[in-house]
Amino acid sequence: MGSLLLTGGDVATPAGVLAGGWVHVTGDRLTGVGTGPAPAAERVLDCAGRTLVPGFVDVHQHGAGGAAYDGGAEDARTALAVHRARGTTTALASLVSLPPAALDRALGELAGLVQDGELAGVHLEGPWLAPGRCGAHDPAALRPPTPGEVARVAGAGCVRMVTVAPELPGGLDAVRRLADAGVVPAVGHTDAGFAAVRAAVDAGARVATHLLNAMPAPAGREPGPVLALLADERVTVELIADGVHLHPAWERHVLAAAGPGRVALVSDAVAAAGMPDGSYALGGLAVTVRAGQARLAAGGALAGGTATAAALFRRAVTDLGLPVADAARVCATTPAAALGLVDVGALEAGRRADVVLLDGGVDVRGVLRAGQWVRPPS
Repeated sequence: MGSLLLTGGDVATPAGVLAGGWVHVTGDRLTGVGTGPAPAAERVLDCAGRTLVPGFVDVHQHGAGGAAYDGGAEDARTALAVHRARGTTTALASLVSLPPAALDRALGELAGLVQDGELAGVHLEGPWLAPGRCGAHDPAALRPPTPGEVARVAGAGCVRMVTVAPELPGGLDAVRRLADAGVVPAVGHTDAGFAAVRAAVDAGARVATHLLNAMPAPAGREPGPVLALLADERVTVELIADGVHLHPAWERHVLAAAGPGRVALVSDAVAAAGMPDGSYALGGLAVTVRAGQARLAAGGALAGGTATAAALFRRAVTDLGLPVADAARVCATTPAAALGLVDVGALEAGRRADVVLLDGGVDVRGVLRAGQWVRPPS
């Protein structure tokens, strides 16, 4: 197994940024991170003037490059290639609400990619969502969870996270059953009140699906799901921090209130990510992209994002003022921890060798995944 030394750059670790540090790679593993004298290696790359951060971990993305994850294994590979070239070395494939037969087919197509380690798992963003908060999901595909369907999903072997509106009939029971099966329940696309969301967290929900989007806004006498999720230390909150889905004041407030250890930036990227403006589809619904904004052709509701994790990282530093170490945390370490992915998400010895090289602290110039360059340094 060959060895590689990345040396002379600023290295973002969980403990902070190491100025003039080094990262040692053997095979597909990180075998050392530090400063001062570095171990010998067969290959040495001078990273002076560059910043090294962990590969991004995007736990909520639907596609890219004109392809969506519900389109089959080849479409999934197309989407993954676009995201990887931009630094996302770990991804969940998010599926919008689908009828039962279509959902089973999609899971069957993606199961092999999960087994091979190409995907970290599947995220079902539906079909157990509130009809009044369906967003860009097909209302005809929504349904309450049943014990049988929950059991099939939990037993599929490739599903890692499921978004549930806990107020639906059977919703709270679905949260419990998923948690008991080792699948992470998330709360989103919901009309649930404060108490109902607290009950869902007590039942095992641990993620807020794109906080503030597809849920009621806080009110004086009914703080609703936003405050229930934001205030609970057990919950990791997703933010689509692309400058389109949320006002920057909300982004800054959530980051300050929850801290980078509880915030996961997600792209919610659809097939239009990495592509020009035009016409696309999301779960069978027509989507129009103009000026980088994806909206349903009928009605104009936001229909996911077109940014990738690289753009989220850059914006976190340049627009939201996060230090590089904290930006690495919300784009890699925290989302990995939320899903129990102990092998990725940080530059630490023993983890998979996923490294992103940045110019100016924000611009992707090289991507290493499992010790192999998926985007050679430039």
